[in-house]
Amino acid sequence: MKASDKVILNTGILYGRMLITVGISLYSTRLILNALGSTDFGIFNLVAGVIAMLSFLNNAMATSTQRFLSFYQGKNDLSAQRKVFSNSLLLHILIGIVIVGCLEIAGKFLFEDFLNIPATRMESAKTVYHFMSLSVFFTIVTVPFTGSLVANENMLWVAVVSIIEVIFKLLIAISLTAVSTDRLIFYGILMAAVNAMNLFLYAAFCFKKYDQCTIVGIFKPDLSFCKELLSFTGWNLFGAVCGLARTQGLAVIFNLFFGAVVNAAYGIANQVASQLTFFSSTLLRAINPQIMKSEGAGQRERMLRLAMTASKFGFFLVAVVSIPCIFEMNAILNVWLDDVPANTVVFCQLILVGALVNQLTIGVQSAIQATGKIKFYQMITGTIILLNLPITYILLAVGKSAYIGLVSYTVIELAACSSRLYFLKHLAGMSIAEYSKRVFARELIPVSTIITSCYLITTLIDIPNRFILTSAVSGILFIVSLYFTGLEREEKGLLTNLLKKIPKIKKIAVIS
Repeated sequence: MKASDKVILNTGILYGRMLITVGISLYSTRLILNALGSTDFGIFNLVAGVIAMLSFLNNAMATSTQRFLSFYQGKNDLSAQRKVFSNSLLLHILIGIVIVGCLEIAGKFLFEDFLNIPATRMESAKTVYHFMSLSVFFTIVTVPFTGSLVANENMLWVAVVSIIEVIFKLLIAISLTAVSTDRLIFYGILMAAVNAMNLFLYAAFCFKKYDQCTIVGIFKPDLSFCKELLSFTGWNLFGAVCGLARTQGLAVIFNLFFGAVVNAAYGIANQVASQLTFFSSTLLRAINPQIMKSEGAGQRERMLRLAMTASKFGFFLVAVVSIPCIFEMNAILNVWLDDVPANTVVFCQLILVGALVNQLTIGVQSAIQATGKIKFYQMITGTIILLNLPITYILLAVGKSAYIGLVSYTVIELAACSSRLYFLKHLAGMSIAEYSKRVFARELIPVSTIITSCYLITTLIDIPNRFILTSAVSGILFIVSLYFTGLEREEKGLLTNLLKKIPKIKKIAVIS
């Protein structure tokens, strides 16, 4: 299958998985809440939430494994791919053991001095905590296998396992009503078992399907290669921590100056932004392996072109939804929420502007990862992102309104985008003039079209549920404008050919 066909098919698979898993997960949550009751459900989420804070670590490690596998696939170097996998698997097993040990030690202090849990449920909560720690181990060891699947652009098996997972979680939710023992412990044990099942399904498939997935040499690690993997993972982790610190740090600063009500508005704004940027992140996940493989194959021009395409289409996917939402945010929030906290509308609008700015260079981030030279990039860009915290604190300390924190958020994002462009030019020789021509210039007319149409509709028309009209009309005009002014000639040809191929592509499974 051609690379372009794989990208489209994998994107479709990921979107399909999302639709299925989100629906089942929402229904399962309702059943679990009813079966456990609000107290036990709250305890489980509290305990699981403490451990879920480690999820950013998993993402950083997964990116590292996938990058090295894709890079050496581009070089057609099977020996190096096997070395990457075996060393990565060993490192993840060791990291998993260390983290579980740290969690168990931390658990003693959490339950004795920190967490507020009813005394009658304390022992059950501790038992659940132990099984959640075990779940973390299974999840961490799964990373090399999911990295292999992404590197091989096999999103089908990822989707299959995800669907199997949510189905089992639904069955667990249903079974809770028939259990006479402690339901919280029963639920915690089975949730750990689901993660163990995921590890088995991923491992069994990868060992059977891919030659690079082997345990040969796992007990004779290449120390220099392990050091390279750890270094790459460590700097990825630094970048992830900076992003997390910015998000959570702003929440703390808002709380210091304005209390919990502003935190509610900020939390809702973050939820809105994460949902609306999902489509862009899904596209990026599908195209990332091609960016890495192109660099590994020495096709840097293709790598840079793919990065530009990812940035442009990532921006378009977010813009077509978020810009109408910015104009109609008040109406949308009133439909979604019974009681809209103060500042929520302006917070949501500003954080979506910041998200749009981030999308301007979303593909550049992947291209820099592909070069493998990320130390100074993560150091400088991560530090720029963290500047949001002292700047916001100072502005609020001199009496500015709460929303100024998210204005500075957008300005900082612009600075971070500039940093990414500088580093890609320095590391890979990308022409900023060409990037501006192929990405920024192509975005101007479609964005102007959707902003103008949204402004005119919201200014001239006042009807119930107007946001539906705003989204539909502006979306259609945006897509038409995008086709005629946002796409280059070869991209139009690719789109036309793609529409012709869709019936054929649907019949093909990604098994390579």
